Amino acid sequence: MKKSVKAAIAALLLLAATAVIAGCAAKDTETSSEKDDNNESSKAAVSEPEPLPQREYKDPSEYGKVIALTFDDGPSTTTSLVLDKLEEHGAVATFFLIGDNITDDKTDTVRRAVTLGCEIENHSKTHSDMTKLSEEEIKAEIDFTSEKITEITGREPRFFRPPYISTNDKMYTAIEPTFICGYGCNDYDSKVEVETRVEKTLAQAKDGAIILLHDSEGNIKTVQALDRLLTELEAQGYEFVTVGELFHAKGVEPQDYTMYSEVSAQQ
Repeated sequence: MKKSVKAAIAALLLLAATAVIAGCAAKDTETSSEKDDNNESSKAAVSEPEPLPQREYKDPSEYGKVIALTFDDGPSTTTSLVLDKLEEHGAVATFFLIGDNITDDKTDTVRRAVTLGCEIENHSKTHSDMTKLSEEEIKAEIDFTSEKITEITGREPRFFRPPYISTNDKMYTAIEPTFICGYGCNDYDSKVEVETRVEKTLAQAKDGAIILLHDSEGNIKTVQALDRLLTELEAQGYEFVTVGELFHAKGVEPQDYTMYSEVSAQQ
């Protein structure tokens, strides 16, 4: 009799233990599933940022004198300082980015530029002399940078500035975005003083002009030049527009095998 009772008790304990283990396993599976769902949600939040509002253009008849400020070689810490100046003056610009500079810590800077009404364009991946690259290498440079920009801004670049303004037929064949040059003041050279940057830029300013400046790392002299540049150009009656907006304002459709430093209604 005692043996039967002991056997019954043992059987009940075994059943209870089995139930507990099964319950724990189910709970662990549920918890693991919840974690996986949370991880997937987190990944989605990181990889799919909210779309950024793009700049809206006016009717072409509403524009007066227009000028497009552009900046090469970012994003960098200098880019944030340039954006501060633009925001103070209610101005916009176009930024031609180097793909290798578009790192995770610069994403917010790029998004801020778009939020302020600026546009983001392509300046290659590595800033190499692309005339020395194969057609496949050229396409890889453009595709890498355009994909990085599109991921952040939700808009594919429409314009391209060649590194060193160096071009050849192979590049025109391989690269789809419109080629942009512009009027510069050699502000990539640290020996060029602030006053020279201001004077040379103002001397080249005209309706429809594209101004070529640099927001490369540490280019503080161009940041310092911006206060006077923006103030003087405003006083001369210029409206600051992006490169895309410049073509829109002038009613000009960008052409293949052409590099633009200015846009006029006669083009």
